Amino acid sequence: MIEHVSAVIIVKNAADTIRETLESLKAFQEVVLYDNGSSDDTLSIASEYPNVLIFEGKFVGFGKTKQAAVACASNDWVLSLDADEMVSPELSEFLEGWLPNQDPTIAIKLLRRNYLMGKYVKYAGWGGDWLVRLFNREAHNFNDNDVHESVALHDGSAVKKLSYPIDHNAVQHLGQFLVKVDRYTEINRQSGKSYPPAIIFFKAMWRFFESFILKGGILAGWRGLAISWSNANGVFYKYMKPYADKHKD
Repeated sequence: MIEHVSAVIIVKNAADTIRETLESLKAFQEVVLYDNGSSDDTLSIASEYPNVLIFEGKFVGFGKTKQAAVACASNDWVLSLDADEMVSPELSEFLEGWLPNQDPTIAIKLLRRNYLMGKYVKYAGWGGDWLVRLFNREAHNFNDNDVHESVALHDGSAVKKLSYPIDHNAVQHLGQFLVKVDRYTEINRQSGKSYPPAIIFFKAMWRFFESFILKGGILAGWRGLAISWSNANGVFYKYMKPYADKHKD
């Protein structure tokens, strides 16, 4: 049993993935599920697991929402996961023997293995995805970023890597790319930052070229093409939405 680390997840309408995530966390004595208004079966699924504590709060951007979730944990050591990520058996076994008296300035990076429709993808920017996910909240926490949030590091941080991965069931069907692009660009829309359409076009095309060619997406077949096109879409709508708002008349 993992008693000295709390697993923390923010969630909204993740019925398709949350069971697999919670199954991977059965060894944790405490799993904090911070729900942001689910209307599907997410909460009923979560209620089946006795180690899951359910909290509810508004979504106020990814960074600040994850801060609120971390504050609900009873342990200072936190393993932060998304609702479509699973702890590998190797990582779970390691944490069972991990001592709780670790230096709180340590921030641990874990390798995230990204999957698209059941297959591991290590190209198009999806490989080598090392993220700080295990940390002590006395010394570290998430930044305030609305999107692309991360655990903020400082001069006193001692960053270490563990070779035990987490698995990311990133996309179960291709339509999720469209949903994610729309969701993230709606959050970014609030910044209002934009460019003329010609520059937006070239920025989007560069992102496609970068993902598909420079980062090897072409080696991942149709999956690499789908990822690269979605990345280009994200750039296009990130800047085109505020541009359209300013020039709609």
